Amino acid sequence: MQRIHIGLVGVGKIVRDQHLPALAESPDFHLLATADPNARHDAVPGYAALGDMLEAHPELEAVAICTPTHLRYSQARIALEQGKSVLLEKPPGATLSEVEDLVELAERQGGALFAAWHSRFAPAVAQARDWLEDKRIRRVEIDWREDVRVWHPGQAWIWEPAGMGVFDPGINALSIATEILPRAFFLRDARLWVPSNCQAPIAAALTFSDTEGTPVVADFDFRQPDPPIWNIHVETEAGRLSLLRGGCRLEMDGRCLLDAEEREYPGLYARFAELVRDGRSEVDLAPLRHVADASLAARREPTEPFAE
Repeated sequence: MQRIHIGLVGVGKIVRDQHLPALAESPDFHLLATADPNARHDAVPGYAALGDMLEAHPELEAVAICTPTHLRYSQARIALEQGKSVLLEKPPGATLSEVEDLVELAERQGGALFAAWHSRFAPAVAQARDWLEDKRIRRVEIDWREDVRVWHPGQAWIWEPAGMGVFDPGINALSIATEILPRAFFLRDARLWVPSNCQAPIAAALTFSDTEGTPVVADFDFRQPDPPIWNIHVETEAGRLSLLRGGCRLEMDGRCLLDAEEREYPGLYARFAELVRDGRSEVDLAPLRHVADASLAARREPTEPFAE
């Protein structure tokens, strides 16, 4: 099967760490060009703007948008209006209404729009989802902590409202939780700690409950010294399921069932290829909706200024 011609919009850390290696081994995609005013990938032509890339390469069939969140809506509209399929890095937009508008545009244009919740492609997530499907759940604990200086060095945009602060990694945990838990859950309480020199939170404590009143608690923190903590624990009547290391390790009552290397992005691009070839979109707004609810309803606590 012929490979899909794709362009990358943005050549930052996530692209170099994840997208480029995944595309290099993908049997489905051929990277044709990049668009970024400040960086480029030496192996392919680079352009300062998305419009320039699309004009120079009309054969492009798809683009992956990996720019800061506040830029994604306008860039995705340009690509969709020209008939391209679009992969949106997480979170898919700065607001729910932006993404909803893109969904409608993709439907009109007949292209594929993919909200790429990459953490759902961690190796143990599908097995955890299948095991929990018929279980009675008693409690869920999410502990998601990392060092912002390691994972977002020098990225001032993350402290702006659309950057989402600690919700940038925290939404990964929410994307897993909404995938593996058999019932919807809803925000009941939220506290956000916002540095005095920032507009987005550096830490968050969230309490949810599902349709049967089961508690789901989440603690996010950007001040965790490396290594990061990316764990989800689910207490059930049949035992305690633990997803560790961002979904790479699965334990049941402390017994290891699966321990694998992280390979989220190859799975992500394989799914995108299916959507492009079928002309179908896949946009789940549940993780972003939880962040929007928390941002709206939270009690905000001041904390010391952030220093890079």
